[in-house]
Amino acid sequence: MPMLVIHMDTRTSMHINSTNHGLADIRLMQLVSPTLPIGAFTYSQGLEWAVENSQLDNPEKVYDWMKGIIEDGLTYLDIPVLKRLYQAFKRNDEIQVSYWSEYLLASRETRELRQEENNRGRALGSLLLDLHVNDANHYQKALQRTQLAGFALASVNWQIPLQQAALGYGWSMVENQVAAAIKLIPLGQTAGQKLQLQLTELLPLAIDKGLSIDDEDIGASSPAMAMASSLHETQYTRLFRS
Repeated sequence: MPMLVIHMDTRTSMHINSTNHGLADIRLMQLVSPTLPIGAFTYSQGLEWAVENSQLDNPEKVYDWMKGIIEDGLTYLDIPVLKRLYQAFKRNDEIQVSYWSEYLLASRETRELRQEENNRGRALGSLLLDLHVNDANHYQKALQRTQLAGFALASVNWQIPLQQAALGYGWSMVENQVAAAIKLIPLGQTAGQKLQLQLTELLPLAIDKGLSIDDEDIGASSPAMAMASSLHETQYTRLFRS
């Protein structure tokens, strides 16, 4: 019997790769969209208390606040853990998925921040089930601990490259905080967009560094945010959840 040979020229191969890459980019946009129904917009991560107590009352102060969070928390905690969850899901390594999900949750410094992580994790885990993402049911326990686990699983399933997923995650974090600052200070929309442009300039270096960190160097503390988050739990009036 003659062997069936399928010929694929270079142009066809490039077209398929380009199509797949384009779809992954679109899926990443969906994953980081503020319309994703996980309730991210309902949390300020201590920003509300800091604004209430006049610690943050202009774009320059918000920039300094967020710069510290990007260079410490995002770089030394969230991005390295995202990398390990992403790799663990690719290997179907249940032990590592569970370990890093628990590690991230334990690293959140206040009850409010841990509760937010749980709530967003449960919402994203349920959404991934409804979207029929592979293994979403199998890993529900880990997904409900932390949003980052669901983010990593979706990124693997939708073939989003790790570097792009990390940049998207960082952008989403910045976008949520800038949106909170626009409401709370308040900032004008143009001032908010300028602030977001300035902050996102920090992301490429933070992501590159975060993806290169060794296991023993993972971990970060943001004392100002932790104190603000703790005090936000008992703040008399609040726009954002606690």
